[in-house]
Amino acid sequence: MSKSTVFIQLDGREGLIEAELPSTITGAQLHKSLAALDAETDDATFVFIDEEDEPVKRKGKESLTLRPGTRIHVTRCRKIKVTVNFLEKTAEDHFSPGARVRRVKAWAVDKFDLERQDAAEHVLQLCNSTSRPVSDTPLQQLTDGKRCSVCFDLVPEKRVEG
Repeated sequence: MSKSTVFIQLDGREGLIEAELPSTITGAQLHKSLAALDAETDDATFVFIDEEDEPVKRKGKESLTLRPGTRIHVTRCRKIKVTVNFLEKTAEDHFSPGARVRRVKAWAVDKFDLERQDAAEHVLQLCNSTSRPVSDTPLQQLTDGKRCSVCFDLVPEKRVEG
């Protein structure tokens, strides 16, 4: 049986757990494996693979494929409410915990109907801060596992003053 090195992200825990799991595994086996790695799951916990929109079923018998480098998200958030502010406009939607910042930006660019050139010059910045998460940051990493929401401002990457 082949194995894949995967990375497990837990709510409220810095860093990742690196583990070797079977490349093909059922949902039930995955939950059991997570428990053995001190990433216990319960009825209030959801497990997502990469950017999938739906969680892995706790007692699932369907076969899942874990590729090398797969990120497994263990979280209390089934969906994360995302708010993006741009100029005087605000848009909201819900994303899976594994969705990356780049996916949110692409959605916001479309929602606010930005031209391609303008979009390239803007980044997402956490509301009320100067923090600009890198584009491959999963949304789960930006929550504390208690509040399932993230707020961003879509701001110019650089300010040019004349």
